[in-house]
Amino acid sequence: MSLESYMNQIGQQARAASRLLAKASTEHKNNALLAMADALEKARPRLIEENAKDIQNGEKKGLDAALLDRLLLSDARIDGMIEGLKQVAGLPDPIGEITDMLYRPSGIQLGKMRVPLGVIGIIYESRPNVTIDAASLCLKSGNATILRGGSEAFYSNQAIAEAVTAGLNAVGLPESAVQVLNTMDRDAVGRLIAMPEYVDVIVPRGGKGLIERISKDARVPVIKHLDGNCHVYIDDEADLDKAFKIALNAKTRRYGVCNAMESLLIHQAVAQQILPKLVSAFHEKGVELVGCDATRSIVAGSAASDIAIGVATQEDWFTEYLAPKLSIKILSDMEEAIEHINHYGSHHSDAIISQNYSKTRAFMTQVDSSSVMVNASTAFADGFEYGLGAEIGISTDKIHARGPVGLIGLTSQKYIVLGDGHTRDN
Repeated sequence: MSLESYMNQIGQQARAASRLLAKASTEHKNNALLAMADALEKARPRLIEENAKDIQNGEKKGLDAALLDRLLLSDARIDGMIEGLKQVAGLPDPIGEITDMLYRPSGIQLGKMRVPLGVIGIIYESRPNVTIDAASLCLKSGNATILRGGSEAFYSNQAIAEAVTAGLNAVGLPESAVQVLNTMDRDAVGRLIAMPEYVDVIVPRGGKGLIERISKDARVPVIKHLDGNCHVYIDDEADLDKAFKIALNAKTRRYGVCNAMESLLIHQAVAQQILPKLVSAFHEKGVELVGCDATRSIVAGSAASDIAIGVATQEDWFTEYLAPKLSIKILSDMEEAIEHINHYGSHHSDAIISQNYSKTRAFMTQVDSSSVMVNASTAFADGFEYGLGAEIGISTDKIHARGPVGLIGLTSQKYIVLGDGHTRDN
């Protein structure tokens, strides 16, 4: 079968499955998720065996240690996948929820009903556990899904797909409700993102290059974020003990995640008090530091003068490092901080540390990001922390879904009108 014929078949099957899932009961969907969890447990030896093939191939190709770690399916990670399925099964089902009911002057009753999007195509790299996250969220929200994992995790994803299919079969839902592409042909991605007759939305998860390509070439709507260039601003009215802990956590909790702080902004009135302490703490963690002239001057004249601070360039302010590196800037006021974030940031997650309510309110209103934190670390920008269960990704778009995308983000609403023989006369 040619690739085009294969992808058309996948699309047709997904569209048909989406219509069945749209009317599936919450109990039926939850039973499928729990059956998938049982199937994963039974398939544990096979999952580890197939994953070993991906790890071995990755080592031969020279993949770095971080990527190999993301590929690994250990017993603990399989436990996490199983637990994730159970958690999603325990979440409230948004489908069919009716809100905003009101009577119009004509006598009709108007409201909104939450409905699935239909067919969701998800393209992702490296981590095979994304296969389960995506399958579970799409199924619970009543959507059929077509999954295209990275070639480096091909064998792992196929083994997971077998367990997903077993779970669907066990409860009588169509196998095509979740389809994992069984080809490593790169052209499959190009076809998947150009099938508006079958696919309603595409969600890319991976590096900036992948997401830019999908966004450029897709013929269906895309839910995405390109960068996670996140900021923490320490105001002149901040509690500096809180500011120290938050800034350190936002950067050093994990480096390779999209909610990690990449630029630290500090009001000039408190910079001499907190900057040297933070510089020393970051240095102890092995973080490379670059900064503006004021940052370098303050550190040079402080107890942390022995710590090298590089010169921050324009490129640094725009950069998502995803690494132990941080840029630091001293600012004259909050308005300058907001302007800096909106200009250089990626509209992902940004935080202010301040005890002044008016300032925090203004920051929340004026910073154009999908998540804005007050006296809290940007590390909280996460679907699980927001109570969404597993997340399909984080969206920095402004239409439809914004921020962590969970069940609600995979649905839409339609108007419903209730009458009793009502007719319109004018």
